[in-house]
Amino acid sequence: MDPTDRNTRSPPARRWAVRTLAAALALPLGLPPATVRAAGADGKFEAPMLPTGTATAAVVPKPIAQALGSPRLAGGGDLRWFGMRLYSAQLWVGPQGLRPKRLDADPFALQLSYRLSLKGTAIAERSDEEISRMGLGDPERRSRWLSEMKRVFPDVASGDRLTGVHLPGTGTRFYHNDRPMGTIDDPAFGPAFFAIWLDDRTVAPQLRDALLRDVNGR
Repeated sequence: MDPTDRNTRSPPARRWAVRTLAAALALPLGLPPATVRAAGADGKFEAPMLPTGTATAAVVPKPIAQALGSPRLAGGGDLRWFGMRLYSAQLWVGPQGLRPKRLDADPFALQLSYRLSLKGTAIAERSDEEISRMGLGDPERRSRWLSEMKRVFPDVASGDRLTGVHLPGTGTRFYHNDRPMGTIDDPAFGPAFFAIWLDDRTVAPQLRDALLRDVNGR
């Protein structure tokens, strides 16, 4: 008997499998595992691509324009679960573009527009779990990062935007609906944090592809 066959599991075993799947697939930046469990064990993440290209100053989010100078929308997508849109993501880069294998090297910004409400503490804890899963940073450093994220990340409601701006060698600035929320100064934090979406080990590879669609302006 194949213990992974859903049709042959006992009810407790099926419940355990769904809980395990939920823990593994809970979305970057704080989607509670209960949300995934509620959707069931057979869902999948979908990330339809959004248009890319040079944006005018009128449509560039203010903190991104201030940080990147001449920002360009490299890519974006909607993250969905069973067709339900959970958040939209946009990746903005400067004139030099972005090297996905060198997230420490280039300035860039990631903005998430939420379609559900989340606690800032949950966002921080899920981020920490994803960073830990990828083995980025040592335990002591990750503990400091978690404390800093809990300090900076606000609760969000549907329609809210969170923006993270990576400044190489300096730190990562965070904004809530374009209002500054704080900075995490450790230069190693930004590459680890943004790897949640941009590393090839992400739990949402379709969204990664959508975000990195045009990082070098081709």
